[in-house]
Amino acid sequence: MTLKAGFALGLAFAFAAVLPTFAEAHGPTRQKVKETIEINAPVDKVWAAIGNFQDMSWHPAVEKTEGEGGNEPGATRTLTLKGGAPVEEILDRYSAENRMLKYRITKVAVEAIPVTNYSSTLSAEDAGGKTLVTWRGAFYRGYPNNDPPENLNDAAAIKAVTGIYQAGLTALKASLEAGG
Repeated sequence: MTLKAGFALGLAFAFAAVLPTFAEAHGPTRQKVKETIEINAPVDKVWAAIGNFQDMSWHPAVEKTEGEGGNEPGATRTLTLKGGAPVEEILDRYSAENRMLKYRITKVAVEAIPVTNYSSTLSAEDAGGKTLVTWRGAFYRGYPNNDPPENLNDAAAIKAVTGIYQAGLTALKASLEAGG
């Protein structure tokens, strides 16, 4: 074996030994959750319930909503969850015509919602006299480094966001179909 070939072979072995370390050393990946529900109510009625960024009283986990800026991009709100935890959010996009709002969390205790860098879209679309409501979010787990504790890992983040979406959409459906 020539010196050159030996060097190349040694380099290949060195990379092979290091590559698994790089693969294991990456941080968290962006997670996504999407929940959809069909509500037996006209889309305008549903949008009237969910389309005001300053009002999230339709969600059973929200005790109080306070905010400024209405439905203009840059508007802010603070949700006080039952139990007292605050969640601060900002509105990024709003379209009454498309019945869609996009917002993100700017501050939340990971003990309340175990996520970071969370953004979400809530929309309503006509489904032949009924309404299809879609709530989707993208986020990172609450612990940004490797080896997160169980309560701040990807599974905990996905479970928390899925639970928030399902509880909100189920309550919205029950309220609107009961005439609320």
